[in-house]
Amino acid sequence: MEELAIFSEEYKTFLILLFIWSIPWKGFALWKSARRGEKVWFIALLLINTVGILEILYLFYFSEKKVKADKDSPEKNIV
Repeated sequence: MEELAIFSEEYKTFLILLFIWSIPWKGFALWKSARRGEKVWFIALLLINTVGILEILYLFYFSEKKVKADKDSPEKNIV
């Protein structure tokens, strides 16, 4: 147990910075997936902690694919 306490004290600043880095990415990715109605992505982003990597990939790669496809399709309800 003493080893764990020593480990946590040594990396306390690193863990705090990691937390500060990952929370905004996770929050924005969760917000965007919820707005788009992507339940599978929302659950995956909520449960899997990848220090912001999965969130960044979702925001800049996976969510952009669908947006580009939507822009190419013609509007159906033109008044």
